[in-house]
Amino acid sequence: MLFSRFPRVQLATLPTPLQHLPRYGALANHPKVYIKRDDFMALGMGGNKLRHLEFWLGAALQQGADVIIACGRPESNQCRLTAAAAAKLGLKCILLHNTEKPDFLQGNILLSHLMGAQSIYLGEIDEDARQEQALALMESLKSEGHNPYLIGSDVPLGCLGYVNAALELHQQALAQNIDLRHVVIVGAMGGTAAGFLYGTALLGHPFHVHVISVEYPKEKIWSILERNFNNISSLLELTPNAKLAEVATVHAEYLGPGYAQPTPEAIQTVRDLAQTEGILLENVYTSKTVWGMRDLVARGIISPQEATCVIHTGGGPALFAQAELYQPR
Repeated sequence: MLFSRFPRVQLATLPTPLQHLPRYGALANHPKVYIKRDDFMALGMGGNKLRHLEFWLGAALQQGADVIIACGRPESNQCRLTAAAAAKLGLKCILLHNTEKPDFLQGNILLSHLMGAQSIYLGEIDEDARQEQALALMESLKSEGHNPYLIGSDVPLGCLGYVNAALELHQQALAQNIDLRHVVIVGAMGGTAAGFLYGTALLGHPFHVHVISVEYPKEKIWSILERNFNNISSLLELTPNAKLAEVATVHAEYLGPGYAQPTPEAIQTVRDLAQTEGILLENVYTSKTVWGMRDLVARGIISPQEATCVIHTGGGPALFAQAELYQPR
């Protein structure tokens, strides 16, 4: 088996559903639109990071870890799902947030608190400074006799979750007699997209993957994807059947003002999918991804005659922290 030599703990509810979107497809002028529901998982309200955490926490348990550390802003989906997984496994969870302590907990940070995670607020510092604080915390915990594990310290290992997702989607499409030609997936720090791209390359490029950047300009997200893609290949000790440039196109034109900055089109996309399919998105990752898919159809880059799947990576709890965008008009 491809992943048999890597310790893994079951956290995600797999396979996640592959669903047709007939009403949203009519709105988008594409009758063959599908959605892969990685938001549709039981643990911690679901999301893509559970696939990563299966491998990270598998390694943590193998190493005898007793404290799990994760970093992110209070609205971080990774922090929420790390808190959920740690609670399930009976491990202490500490979250480091590079922001001031909020006056009122809502969305992801509220859920992390409910699941027993300890949050430490570091003030408005950059990611490099936050990483230094995380490493210092690990040394402090070790001096107290603990064995901490830092989530994200082995990026290629976490990427295996989405290598598997690509294989899973391919099998589902075959089983449902869907001639899947395009997949649209979010690109942020690159682990989810890179894993999916590598899995697609292993399959020999059965569909083309469109990566919608929500954090970085095109050149930077491409360099991140390329590095992660190559590191996954080294980890698995496998040469894929297609090159990265053959399976992927990066689109940075939907980023808008920047990371976590909503665009009018993304805001409307949340309403559109909710009102046509009863599926909820949020404004950092998924709404820009779904809007990107729709615009690629409108521009003729994706043909409405070619089956297309958008990956829903979750993040629904963040919507409650974005409530001001959706008050009745």
